[in-house]
Amino acid sequence: MTTGETRIDDALTAIKAAVGPQGFIAEAAAMAPFLVEERGLYRGAARLVVRPARTEEVATVVRICADAHIPIVPQGGNTGLVGGAVPPEQGDAIVLCLGRMNRVRAIDAIDHTITVEAGCILAEVQRAAAEADRLFPLSLGVEGSCQIGGNLATNAGGIAVLRYGSMRELTLGIEVVLPDGEVWDGLRALRKDNTGYDLKQLFIGSEGTLGVITAATLKLFPRPREVETAFLGLARIEDAMALFARARAASGDQLTAFELIPRLGLEMAMRHVPGTADPLAARHRWHVLLEVSSSQAESGLRASLEGFLAAAMSDRLVADGVVATSSAQARALWRIREGMVEGQKHEGGSIKHDVSVPVSRVAAFILAATAAVEAALPGIRPVAFGHVGDGNVHFNLSQPLAAQTPAFLARWAEFNHIVHDLVRRFGGSISAEHGIGRMKRDELPRYKAALELALMRKLKRAFDPADLMNPGKILPD
Repeated sequence: MTTGETRIDDALTAIKAAVGPQGFIAEAAAMAPFLVEERGLYRGAARLVVRPARTEEVATVVRICADAHIPIVPQGGNTGLVGGAVPPEQGDAIVLCLGRMNRVRAIDAIDHTITVEAGCILAEVQRAAAEADRLFPLSLGVEGSCQIGGNLATNAGGIAVLRYGSMRELTLGIEVVLPDGEVWDGLRALRKDNTGYDLKQLFIGSEGTLGVITAATLKLFPRPREVETAFLGLARIEDAMALFARARAASGDQLTAFELIPRLGLEMAMRHVPGTADPLAARHRWHVLLEVSSSQAESGLRASLEGFLAAAMSDRLVADGVVATSSAQARALWRIREGMVEGQKHEGGSIKHDVSVPVSRVAAFILAATAAVEAALPGIRPVAFGHVGDGNVHFNLSQPLAAQTPAFLARWAEFNHIVHDLVRRFGGSISAEHGIGRMKRDELPRYKAALELALMRKLKRAFDPADLMNPGKILPD
């Protein structure tokens, strides 16, 4: 055995001792779920899956890895969509899974803050806030399994970002283990702190490449006492964006969600997700799922919404619509939005794009991108949907009905360039909320200014000169 192999074996033994028998997984079969991402697009290998229970254990593990030059791949709920939490194929890294660090450390209803560890499931954080009569507004389709650390590492957005912002806006402070094992305690509950660089923002959205986020202090809000949900049918996508501008002005910024749903997406949901139905009598090319909320009971929100919709129908921005009359009906309307994502999985291969453009250009982008991909492959089925009130478009491409899935997916890079080139032309971003990970890493130089990439590399070298923190993610070689 070489000196290097002995050093690695000694380091792994020290890691196991540091976290105890419950804190690591070494058997191949038990490790397997931690080495592949949800869709099976990326599979890696690892020396060990490490599951620390406390920040001190994370720091010890990171120090051992730094000394032995072992790469570390931080992992939360492993629900990401860009391969950011999957280890490299060569198997020289460890996977650092934060799931055992799942305590709510503190909650302050007066301060409207909650401090949680990185392994807390998002739905549990929502529940803890509700028990204190407060709201934590981040809401995702995978909220029952994704973890706060991953939400922070990817700057998660979700359906309520329009009103409350992404994780960057929802975070007051964080605790981070740096690449040398030192712990930065930045768990502050201050709304205003003008004492220099806002260091927490370097780690939020960094996908574990600068350090391991172990805890965070997050903003809470008053719980909504009145929520109204509407599902609308529209003739043109241009009308959707005009409707958004009017809805935001008319609601006094009480607009919580504004989701675009195309006819094809609705039909996919109805075909494959039981209990999903079109709530409108006639067929419409486009739909909007709209939600407004107020922290005041009996605020007159429903009357205001109905008046707004009546005016929009009179001006022919809306062809038809329904306002939920119960929480059960509201859930049924939201099931359409969730079912659309599930339904696409049953329609063959899907080439997905998570992009953003200025809100005012969403409609023009969708029309241009649809025309471009249809010209490249007649019969392709674009499904453009998402939180368009913040400019975020999920522009997914389902294979033509008669196509062979492997042949269609082999054109992924081609369609990436078609769509992403248009995104650049419209002044947008090739990643709105999913991150870069491995999937978009090699695309980044095509769309990111050279100076921006150079600055990002300088930050990476400053924090992690040995390139041990989630190597191969975000920044191309």
